[in-house]
Amino acid sequence: MEDSRSSSKNAIGAKIISLVNQEELIPSTRKNQLAHLAAEISKQIKEAGFVKVIFICTHNSRRSQLAEIWLHIACEYFGVEDIHTFSGGTEATSFNPRMVDAVRRFGFQLDTSNLSDNPVYFFQSASRTESKKMFSKRYNHDFNPQHDYIAVMVCSEADEDCPVVIGAVARFAVPYEDPKAFDGSPGEQIAYDNKVEEIGREMLYLAKMIKADLD
Repeated sequence: MEDSRSSSKNAIGAKIISLVNQEELIPSTRKNQLAHLAAEISKQIKEAGFVKVIFICTHNSRRSQLAEIWLHIACEYFGVEDIHTFSGGTEATSFNPRMVDAVRRFGFQLDTSNLSDNPVYFFQSASRTESKKMFSKRYNHDFNPQHDYIAVMVCSEADEDCPVVIGAVARFAVPYEDPKAFDGSPGEQIAYDNKVEEIGREMLYLAKMIKADLD
């Protein structure tokens, strides 16, 4: 069992290293957006000792959930502490099972025993013993911080619907295309797997910049 866990951890580590080495795939305009976000995160850590980041999308079902997981992992990878990640929507639905499957295919552990319309998942990273609770919720749900957080809009619809995010001290638009467009098509699995890698690549790049600024 221990050998199996070690092998899985090594496989995920190799995939993360591969994404870290793919900075050239991130467009320059995108790097500029991420640089502004990194600067604000670093600023808050320096001033307050920690920072809270909420990724917001319309349904809190795909992109926002994925970004929450990936920034959490990216901070672990680069040794950036005191960043707490959350996600929410302009409405609550459920953590989409297609995205759940894509996260698992990448190699991450995401467990649930909840069979409700809005299941609660527990994300287990390789280097921490505690689990991260994941479920769909509005961005202002009691589970999330209510003030002094950075809001990151990861879909254009939420960006338009929430010109002002109550409680946020800063707001950034970092939109991603929705893999939902491929649901039910032959390219569905590839689209979701690509989105896991795309958001992973960018959150790792973000964490790398934060680490460099804090050092």
